[in-house]
Amino acid sequence: MAKPFSTSNNASDIARLADRCVQCGLCLPHCPTYQLDRSEAESPRGRIAYMKALAIGQIMASDVGDRHLDHCLGCRRCESVCPASVEYDDLLALAREQQYLRKPPPYKFKLLAGVLAKPGLVGIAGVLGRASGQLPKLPNSGFRNESRPGDQTGKVAIFIGCIANAYEANTRLNLQKILNAQGFSVLPANGQTCCGTAATSLGDGRTAGALAEKNRIAFDNGITVLSLATGCHEQLSRSLQNQNTVIDALNFVSRRSGLLKFKAANKKIALHIPCSQSTVVKSDQALRQLLAMIPGLEIQELPDRGCCGAAGLHMLAEPDRANRLRTPLIEKIHGTDVSELLSSNIGCRLHIANGLKIPVRHPIDFLAEHLA
Repeated sequence: MAKPFSTSNNASDIARLADRCVQCGLCLPHCPTYQLDRSEAESPRGRIAYMKALAIGQIMASDVGDRHLDHCLGCRRCESVCPASVEYDDLLALAREQQYLRKPPPYKFKLLAGVLAKPGLVGIAGVLGRASGQLPKLPNSGFRNESRPGDQTGKVAIFIGCIANAYEANTRLNLQKILNAQGFSVLPANGQTCCGTAATSLGDGRTAGALAEKNRIAFDNGITVLSLATGCHEQLSRSLQNQNTVIDALNFVSRRSGLLKFKAANKKIALHIPCSQSTVVKSDQALRQLLAMIPGLEIQELPDRGCCGAAGLHMLAEPDRANRLRTPLIEKIHGTDVSELLSSNIGCRLHIANGLKIPVRHPIDFLAEHLA
């Protein structure tokens, strides 16, 4: 049995935010976990009711209730359609902080979050993850030219992250190539670390705060920071608030797309739009516009059937549920003749790639490959 809800100032904030929910149910068709289980306890309004009841002392916390809270993917699809503008992301973060205090997560997930905060350990964990089959192989180097800065009009920095340090190494170089073509140079930002999304999803606000401070120190005040992983973008933006402007790389490149020319592709690809890209970062339209500039390219955009199931640590904490959420996407891809899949979030790519045999890449890699 979980411990009683701990008293703190967060309780009043949770109650205040939860009061905005009018229990209309318009979020239900958009919630992946509700669609998966058809249970009110697995819906946004069901979770909000549980959070509020705990906050005002109406009920005691329970393992069953906390498990439904754990299942939330944080996709924010409910938030994007809510007529009452419920700030579900903030509400969930506060509730999970309280959950962390009364019932810390299993040690292996606390350990994993700690590993992600240490670059040296991330590399070792990646090797072990690939050896055990929990992580896909590192992507092939693919097409990549050394970047050659031209007449520079500005300087930016690129956020590296944790697991993406290895998986997006070539992607960062390809982004630099595109930026150079647009007149931008990339400055190094040593000392940066994990964005803190994993810690936040566990409710570990202290670790998330420590990571945010490290990233504030790593990035010079005022420089624009580009993010490649849509799942890292929101946490990074909050960490660097009032210091740096954080822009999704695709949005940044799209603003200066007139400076780019692309050669023909003459192939068919699949396009996956992560939840974090469509509901938070909103760079999906910029991506479509950039891909439309490539002659001969046929795009099969996967239908929006909800979250792929990656959701940060969810694919490791709840592998069966994560695989059930991923299955419709895998089946749809298997029914096409596409040569590869593009997705803008590192977590989604890792999760989906484990179920496919075709390459799964970041769109930046594909754009750089066809840069004329």
